[in-house]
Amino acid sequence: MAAFGVIDKVGMAYESGGRKAPVVAIEEVSCTIADGEFVALLGPSGCGKTTLLRIVAGLVSKTSGTIQIRGKEVTGPQRDFGFVFQSLNLLPWRSVLDNVLFPMEILGLRNAAAVARAQELLEMVGLAGLGRSRPSQLSGGMQQRVALCRALIHKPVLLLMDEPFGALDELTRMEMHDLLLNIRAATKTTVLFVTHSVSEAIYLSDQVLVFSRRPGRIVENIKVDLPYPRRAQIRYSEAFTQLERRASEALGVFKCAMPG
Repeated sequence: MAAFGVIDKVGMAYESGGRKAPVVAIEEVSCTIADGEFVALLGPSGCGKTTLLRIVAGLVSKTSGTIQIRGKEVTGPQRDFGFVFQSLNLLPWRSVLDNVLFPMEILGLRNAAAVARAQELLEMVGLAGLGRSRPSQLSGGMQQRVALCRALIHKPVLLLMDEPFGALDELTRMEMHDLLLNIRAATKTTVLFVTHSVSEAIYLSDQVLVFSRRPGRIVENIKVDLPYPRRAQIRYSEAFTQLERRASEALGVFKCAMPG
């Protein structure tokens, strides 16, 4: 796969009331993202995963290092990025279809082609026929599907997702995993995904970047070579278990006894 993004020695520190020294959120974070790759940022709460995601999105300014996507330095919000926040932020007074089309309105691109794409996305995620519904009439999983369609409506080159499935029950969460992988296969979109779930990171990703506690640093880069298409049964395979163990060890969840 061709080179897509380079994060080089990125750091972020911010002033905190009453502290003489700034708080370091992330430090010396470096990685390479291939075109079409699914990369998970895995780590405990407060380790800087979301901070890095927002820096890549151009929503937060870094204090050191560089970020390049497709050879272009990221210095602010990008029109061709999509973002799925932890909080869905669907507009309750708008219909499902109008929520999906909202980014196109912001870009001044709402037209018949945009409406057709929105309807195509809704059909892809199993919400065909619900375009006129309000978000309040949908389940949590269905609302998450709407948010995903909204993030994809403008055909982003990079999809940034901040723990999007954290509030869902386990069954719905697993269904969303398969849906996301299917959409990713169909769109070929590069994905950067924040999670604190080891199994979620392994199941979804080609590459898992394991973060330390604050200040966040990458302590392990795990290449996930599980075959596609992935199905639920693979979660119980020896290869999956070994990858989970490696990620858990990197997180410090447990340490394996050394031989001898």
